[in-house]
Amino acid sequence: MIRSSIWKLEMSTQYENSDPTPPGSGSCLYDLLCSDTPRWDRPSEADTTSWLLRKETWRSFGPQARLERMLEDTGNRVCADCGSPDPKWVSLSIGVFICIKCSGVHRSLGSHISKVLSVKLDEWTEDQVDGLINLGGNTVVNNKYEAFLPNNLKKPRPDSSIEERSDFIKRKYEMQQFLEGEHTSCRLQPHHRTPSSTLPLPPGYPLLNEKKHSEKQSRHRIGHRFRNSWGRKDSDHLKISKKSNSLAGMVEFVGLIKVNVVKGTNLAVRDMLSSDPYVILALGHQSVKTRVIKNNLNPVWNESLMLSIPENIPPLRVIVYDKDTFTTDDFMGDAEIDIQPLVAAAKAYEKSEIHESMQLGKCVANRDNNFLKDGIINLADGKVKQEISFRLQNVERGTLEIELECVPLTQ
Repeated sequence: MIRSSIWKLEMSTQYENSDPTPPGSGSCLYDLLCSDTPRWDRPSEADTTSWLLRKETWRSFGPQARLERMLEDTGNRVCADCGSPDPKWVSLSIGVFICIKCSGVHRSLGSHISKVLSVKLDEWTEDQVDGLINLGGNTVVNNKYEAFLPNNLKKPRPDSSIEERSDFIKRKYEMQQFLEGEHTSCRLQPHHRTPSSTLPLPPGYPLLNEKKHSEKQSRHRIGHRFRNSWGRKDSDHLKISKKSNSLAGMVEFVGLIKVNVVKGTNLAVRDMLSSDPYVILALGHQSVKTRVIKNNLNPVWNESLMLSIPENIPPLRVIVYDKDTFTTDDFMGDAEIDIQPLVAAAKAYEKSEIHESMQLGKCVANRDNNFLKDGIINLADGKVKQEISFRLQNVERGTLEIELECVPLTQ
């Protein structure tokens, strides 16, 4: 009885003075299970320290300088999808640097999957750069989205066709086919893993008994998020068929158009006394939208959005909606803008040797285009721009002011 008490006391003392972490292989398992990130996905302590030091150093620079420094990383010096050197475009939502050709395919996926910004043309905020840094860059993202890339499937090359790029990029990011392997034995195994150990799976990773339905569920979740983000039925005012959507990434692009949605004036009332307006821009199969401004009939957005210009140039469609939380968003008017004169002026300037600021052309205001005044196309600081003010159609009242800038692919 005395010996038993002494033994219990000694064991209690040893437990209190010892490290509660299980020894040996159990220690590794304990670390893995208690960690937010599995060990196979975590950098080493040396890498983490180096990354944190670089991150703190970068914070002393402005957003643009920090972007340029990110481009100096080896993995970011080439396009994440086709390997083209010196990429100048970014998928902000995914976290990769891409070339201008791949950026067109990314835009066709929709901003709910890949929001594309230009390193040079867009104005970056500190928060946007912080978010990009936290995603890790091309190498980290490719390790995730190409973790189980089949050996017989080759990535696109810089000279690959638009069809090859579109097929690969959609499978990589939209369908996420390379996030999981054909067999469970192909999955990455952590160091010192015991047979009985169970690792937390990455977010969104399909369970074994869900493999047969993973692709179907993934497609459903993407479409569901897309519909909810717009707050209305896809069939209302902006119809895009599934077949057309599948071909969107195969369109050749001749340039880019940067649209600065400046402001709205005297917009229609859709709530009790006011509205919560936002603007959708659509060009071919692409669409982007501004932020919502609450309770304002004269909103000022000053928000720049980018779209790729297809070879067969369609009109730019501008649609205004009132954001509703529990019901379908209310229509507040639309308009179509012919951007062909702007593109033609930009192409003419590209082939000329003009350097000074000047007027390149204009679109005369008339009943057909509903312009409030002539849309002057100007060359200023080497940029071809056009300011347009117009009345919204199919609504009782309201005008919008936007600024367009055409960017040829060579820039």
